[in-house]
Amino acid sequence: MATTLAVMQIIPAAQVLIFNFDREFPLGFVSRVKSTVPSSAFFGCKSKVSANGTLGIANGKSRVVAEAESSKTKVDRWAGLGNDISDDQQDIQRGKGMVDALFQGAQGLGTQNAIMSSWGYVSQGQRTYSMDNIKDGLYIAPAFMDKLVIHIAKNFMNLPGIKVPLILGIWGGKGQGKSFQCELVMSKLGINPIVMSAGELESGNAGEPAKLIRQRYREAADVIKKGKMCALFINDLDAGTGRMGGTTQYTVNNQMVNATLMNIADNPTNVQLPSIYNKETIPRVPIIVTGNDFPTLYAPLIRDGRMEKFYWAPTREDRIGVCKGIFRLDNVHDYDVAKLVDQFPGQSIDFFGALRARVYDDEVRKWIAKVGIENIGRNLVNSKDGPPTFQKPAMTIDKLMEYGNLLVQEQQNVKRVQLADKYLSSDALVDANADAIQQGTFYGSSA
Repeated sequence: MATTLAVMQIIPAAQVLIFNFDREFPLGFVSRVKSTVPSSAFFGCKSKVSANGTLGIANGKSRVVAEAESSKTKVDRWAGLGNDISDDQQDIQRGKGMVDALFQGAQGLGTQNAIMSSWGYVSQGQRTYSMDNIKDGLYIAPAFMDKLVIHIAKNFMNLPGIKVPLILGIWGGKGQGKSFQCELVMSKLGINPIVMSAGELESGNAGEPAKLIRQRYREAADVIKKGKMCALFINDLDAGTGRMGGTTQYTVNNQMVNATLMNIADNPTNVQLPSIYNKETIPRVPIIVTGNDFPTLYAPLIRDGRMEKFYWAPTREDRIGVCKGIFRLDNVHDYDVAKLVDQFPGQSIDFFGALRARVYDDEVRKWIAKVGIENIGRNLVNSKDGPPTFQKPAMTIDKLMEYGNLLVQEQQNVKRVQLADKYLSSDALVDANADAIQQGTFYGSSA
């Protein structure tokens, strides 16, 4: 009996196995064998055997037969790519129509057209918990902080059997404070990240941007080796490697940047420099990237195993909280801040920062009139008296509304007056001034 059990443990499942047992074995024991038939490798070859076994009795001998798969069905393993249902499609659907048209890729190309539209799943997928979201009086959106802190923490943890994406992609409309919110969160965590921008992802020398990414990654790893948290932060990734339309030139550097980021995401602890092939384990470094339109990126780079995506669309509460931080030194009442946000609901958060800067125009104009235009240079550059100082202007809600409407009018002019098309179609001067003439604001139109 012991010999028979040893044989059963050694011999794996083949295509058809027949075990003959003595009559002294109870049939109950034999019936349990069919559920424990192994599927292992034998002499370097894997056996593909069904786990179902049949029990039979022939000539007084009991036998167990493990039946093999009768035939192999040919299945196209790439067939599922046409109906991708991964989470990146959810994020694309989530941001569809909310990103400015200037930052949308060409329609019908890439992954701009989302396949899934399960809004119920998207709304229930995010959980946030209360955290101290104030840094030096500046507001951090709770959902933003929750996503970034958890991603960084997971990459420094050892979670057995869990594949944690190395890259966190934060994308959304222009001027929504993505980079600044990241800086606030990292400052709160005590992290000084290694920073890159989209302008460093292209070079006249082929391979330089990919080499630079590896160098910056290893710099962050060296900081972690010294006992301090660090991260690699890449601003505006889509501006450096995205396809903004059919006329976008796809260079060798674009390919190598995508390939390098994919390789680092797959092997985060084995990042070698060019021409150095010794295997050296380095600390894992979380990567944070921002952008405006991630559907323009290379699709395999943003798949779920490599990149965790987060579409940032601030709510009304988030916008009010950030604006309170913008006007925190100007004695603007919270009620007025909320009224200002509601007055310009479609504007980005940067709009309110530009609005605050516009209010200072009156004070600068008074200072110029005081010192004289011819004396501006000697008072601003290398002045022995130092930079000019003046009192903070009074920021009333009426003044903020006035300057806000002026900024909106400038935005409308950019959208309405397409001078480049008019220069090519007809007389430049007439068409360029037609808009101002129709509004009655052109100089001399009253005469």
